[in-house]
Amino acid sequence: MVLPRIARALAAGGVAAGAGLTAYAVWETRSFRLREVDLPVLPPGQPSLRVLHLSDIHLTPGQRRKQDWLAGLHACEPDLVVNTGDNIAHRDSVPRLRDALGPLLDVPGVFVFGSNDYYSPTLRNPLRYLLPDNGKRHTNSSLLPWRELRDVFTDAGWLDLTNRHASLKVGATTFSFAGVDDPHLRYDRLEDVAGPADAGADVRLGVAHAPYLRVLDQFAVDGYDAILAGHTHGGQVCVPGVGALTTNCDLDPARAKGLHRHPARSRPGEPGSAWLHVSAGLGTSPYAQVRVACRPEATLLTLSSRG
Repeated sequence: MVLPRIARALAAGGVAAGAGLTAYAVWETRSFRLREVDLPVLPPGQPSLRVLHLSDIHLTPGQRRKQDWLAGLHACEPDLVVNTGDNIAHRDSVPRLRDALGPLLDVPGVFVFGSNDYYSPTLRNPLRYLLPDNGKRHTNSSLLPWRELRDVFTDAGWLDLTNRHASLKVGATTFSFAGVDDPHLRYDRLEDVAGPADAGADVRLGVAHAPYLRVLDQFAVDGYDAILAGHTHGGQVCVPGVGALTTNCDLDPARAKGLHRHPARSRPGEPGSAWLHVSAGLGTSPYAQVRVACRPEATLLTLSSRG
């Protein structure tokens, strides 16, 4: 009969379309890009600086293409590296990450950790990310070698911003930082870093892994010029023409990646507001290696004069 043949053809077409989309989504996870963004936070007359923002690498030992791509980032010659966490996804990844970063570890840097620097990723239903957050966190999986990872960074001279302040001079520019441990795990201790940002610094940066509003609000009110974060994967699976459907935190999906203001409708120079840059990150969980309309990325932020 005609109808069963049509039904079989439609079913076969649906299977083929699904297979094609899956193949594309897997391919996109390996389609790395370096995005370039201008961030106007320097005092007038200061020479511009290049800041490389790395986030959500989620490295496993077998990801040679990602390691090779990371190894080439030193060619962009950053003046500063800001790493916003979730570097590894396997207990044997730390030496591979160290080798992939290579000369970047010789550049001044700062870092905070995310949940997947502490705990191994686990298999989860991806549809749960579209549901309201129930507050439960998967901290019962095996521990990752986060102390070894921290030592790689600190031995290279990178500053650990885990619930602390730090300052750094890069060229002629003085930076003041405040950072928190992962807000998604509620490891952040905002009371340890709350308070007015250093008015004597040329640039004031807040750094966090997950861009939860309580952290963004505090940094903006305290007078930080910009806040750098990751965690969202840019939504990871986005709808073309619509964008991200979720951020896996309480940040609105419209700001899942890229440069925005915080609060969302504030303007530069307005008290209590800051620039917010959210990296879409370079990786995914090993159990959800797909991306759609959201390529993996690192960002080269060119700091320029404000106003």
